[in-house]
Amino acid sequence: MNIQIFGLAKSFDTKKAERWFKERRIAYQFVDMKRFGLSGREFDSVLRAVGGVDKLVDWEGKDPELDVLRYLSDPAQKEDRVYENQSLIRLPVVRNGKAATVGYAPETWKQWEENK
Repeated sequence: MNIQIFGLAKSFDTKKAERWFKERRIAYQFVDMKRFGLSGREFDSVLRAVGGVDKLVDWEGKDPELDVLRYLSDPAQKEDRVYENQSLIRLPVVRNGKAATVGYAPETWKQWEENK
């Protein structure tokens, strides 16, 4: 397994994800979203893996940009706006090769662990 955790150091869900992998002694790489963010290829890979931009966005957030996203009908425009403002992404984003999850998803990670 080649696990990458994209998140924020002070994010509660990011810490929970890190703890989940540490407890199972699974090596992972932490990438600070505030400092580095997702590259274009990583963003596209995660977008395809989770099933679209609407599943990637944290709709519970407080960013005013969310109101704009709610009324955009073109998925390409939504993707561009989310890529430009990655603080709209629900964290943590956990990647395992081409597979990815958004948010705290231990059930999926357990399947990855069983299939390694």
